[in-house]
Amino acid sequence: MSTQSADPLGLLLRAAAFAAEKHRLQRRLDVEASAYINHPIALANVLKNEGGISDPIVLCAALLHDTIEDTQTSYEELRAEFGPEIADVVAEVSDDKSLKKEARKQAQIEHAHLKSPRAKLVKLADKICNLRDMVERPPAEWSLGRKQEYFDWAKAVVDRLRGSHGTLERLFDEAYTRRPR
Repeated sequence: MSTQSADPLGLLLRAAAFAAEKHRLQRRLDVEASAYINHPIALANVLKNEGGISDPIVLCAALLHDTIEDTQTSYEELRAEFGPEIADVVAEVSDDKSLKKEARKQAQIEHAHLKSPRAKLVKLADKICNLRDMVERPPAEWSLGRKQEYFDWAKAVVDRLRGSHGTLERLFDEAYTRRPR
C-alpha cells in the first residue's frame, strides 16, 4: 500500500492496531509489567504532541519501531502492509539482533548521525521515552549502576543526533537531568 495516497489518520490507526497485535503478549520490565504497546504509543505522542511532528510516516514508524527488532515481523511484511517509506524508517531504527548486546549498543552510537532525518526523530523519541520510563517505571531488576549506564549510553547516542530537532533534543536533555543518583 502506498503511504503517499493513504489517509494519514487511517494509516496511523492501522499502524497502532498492527503494533498492538504484534506486541500483544509482550510486557515491559517494570514492577507492574506494563503492556509493551504503551511504549510505541508514548513515542508517537512525544513526537506529535510535544515535538510538533505531523509527518504520518514518522508517527507510523514510531508506533512500529520495535516490530522488526522485538517481534516476528519482517521488513517485507511491514513494506507490504505500510509501504517502503515506513518500512525503511523502522528498519533504520532496528538493531541487528545477530550482534551481541554490547556491539548493538556501540553500533547505535556510531551510526546515529548517519540515519535519515525521519529515523533520527524516531530515535530521539525512543530515547526520551526510555529515560522517562527509567525514572517513572524502572526495570524491576536493574541496579542503580545499570540505570546510570543506560542514561549515559542514551546520551552518547543522542549526542550523535544533535541538530536534528531542537525541541526533541531539549526534551531529551530535560529527561537526562533526572538521571538516577
